[in-house]
Amino acid sequence: MIENMLFQDWSGIIRTILVGTLAYAGLVAFLRISGKRTLAKLNAFDLVVTVALGSTLATILLSESVALAEGLTAFALLIGLQYLVAKSSVGSGRIARLVRSEPRLVMHKGEILHDALRRERVTKEELLSVIRNNGSAAPEEIAAVVLESDGSFSVIPKPQDGNAADFASADLPGRG
Repeated sequence: MIENMLFQDWSGIIRTILVGTLAYAGLVAFLRISGKRTLAKLNAFDLVVTVALGSTLATILLSESVALAEGLTAFALLIGLQYLVAKSSVGSGRIARLVRSEPRLVMHKGEILHDALRRERVTKEELLSVIRNNGSAAPEEIAAVVLESDGSFSVIPKPQDGNAADFASADLPGRG
């Protein structure tokens, strides 16, 4: 029994090497054809497609019941759907609002915007961790923190010259 967990037979290993190499080459080819936007991870939808591509590759590699042609078809389908949704969202504000979230300002001029944190389900401690990871010791050193559409944080330090007038008039996302 334990022998089957460690090694079954050479045909499975040969299949994994052959199908894995071809599936990998196919995925790289599809990604080159579809362009950089496919893996840009600009929003949650893009992240889902990236994870689905990885899951599909794993299934092709490890499931003998999935033929290479089926796996390549799955790649083409996922990339094609992502392309259609991205193209549609560029042409239609309504579709864009359905598939992506807007950036949200969670700190402004050193002041934590607690309502924004609550709406985005981010704790004060998590925000302070983001600030520390950016190399700042205190919120007072920060002009703004924005929770981006892809879930990452942008930390904007206060200007070094002490003149925040230019920053104060900037158009910040998710204000209010």
